[in-house]
Amino acid sequence: MPEIVHDAAASRYELLLDGEVAGFAEYRLSDDTIVFTHTEIREEFEGKGLGSRLVGGALDQVRETGRTVVPKCPFVARYIERHPEYRDLLAE
Repeated sequence: MPEIVHDAAASRYELLLDGEVAGFAEYRLSDDTIVFTHTEIREEFEGKGLGSRLVGGALDQVRETGRTVVPKCPFVARYIERHPEYRDLLAE
């Protein structure tokens, strides 16, 4: 079962499989906004929907912080476009 963890020191959310980092979504903070800059799933884990699990889990955690999101990463932008329940997180 994938686990999504926030590694604040590395400025990224990680997707762990059996404790191993299978992918990550990097960001930078700007005031109360998280700017997602890059999402990556390791090649051996691609094609299993893990990128979507990662981004959905990261956005759920962002929601809990009260921050807004700027999706500079095309994958995150497409995910929010396809999942309107996250559009309220978008920075104005």
